[in-house]
Amino acid sequence: MTTTTETVTVIQRIARPPEKVWAALVTPELLAKWWGAGDIRPEVGHCFTMDMPQWGQVPCEVLEVVPERRLVFTFHDWRLVWTLEPVEDGTLLRLDHEGFDMENPQHRFAHENMGRGWKSAVLPRLAALVEGGA
Repeated sequence: MTTTTETVTVIQRIARPPEKVWAALVTPELLAKWWGAGDIRPEVGHCFTMDMPQWGQVPCEVLEVVPERRLVFTFHDWRLVWTLEPVEDGTLLRLDHEGFDMENPQHRFAHENMGRGWKSAVLPRLAALVEGGA
């Protein structure tokens, strides 16, 4: 049996350099301001939890770290791949939320809702925080 998986990809332009965006991704106090509380640390193998009101305590593990350029960690059943690209006026942040099993009703529901949420709410909050507007 072949499982069909999908990825949600969202790109957010942020008018600040990659080091500022990186700090918001890997500093627990900043992460809590734009997404959720979690004891994240940018070290491969670090296991942590994210406190998500609708999901509870979500287990995570850091899989890859390239400071100020790439962060990969598990989140529930999925992988979150954060890529930071420096551009003339700041940073192009790309999020690939990978591993949605479209045959799993919970994954299908999450794919449909998380995709919209990342784009319309979560990443804009991150941008506002980093740019000083929140």
